[in-house]
Amino acid sequence: MRLIDVEGEQLGVMSLPDAREIAEAKNLDLVEVAGMADPPVCRIMDFHKFRYEQRKKTQESKRKSVSASVKEVKIRSRTEAHDIEFKMGHIRRFLEKGHRVKISVFFKGREITRPELGRVMLNKVLESLTDVATPEGSPRMEGRHMSIMVVPNKN
Repeated sequence: MRLIDVEGEQLGVMSLPDAREIAEAKNLDLVEVAGMADPPVCRIMDFHKFRYEQRKKTQESKRKSVSASVKEVKIRSRTEAHDIEFKMGHIRRFLEKGHRVKISVFFKGREITRPELGRVMLNKVLESLTDVATPEGSPRMEGRHMSIMVVPNKN
């Protein structure tokens, strides 16, 4: 096996007992780095310290990453204009924060027989959002809901 020292220097090709002896003399671990290589590559290191540093790096990257969640705003096919404007304020605020927004029109009772009213409602909402959002796909029916996903514009 090819042996690499703590500082990253190659100690050459040697047998497993010799490599283990060197690692034990330094009070460190012998870790296989590339087992598929010919000859296999092993490194002398403090394995617990290595795992600790890896965990710290992943925690740091998780802390820095911001996940954009999906917010949902529900309206009905016969919602009044003032209520739509009120909900539009919520949608704009969500989009400014970088969230994706699912706009759903739900149908109660016999309203399901007139899905074109829901499509008209969604089109009105989408037209007023063109300055801050772009739709992903077209409106689709999911049971008694017609919905569309909008994402913030990239500026």
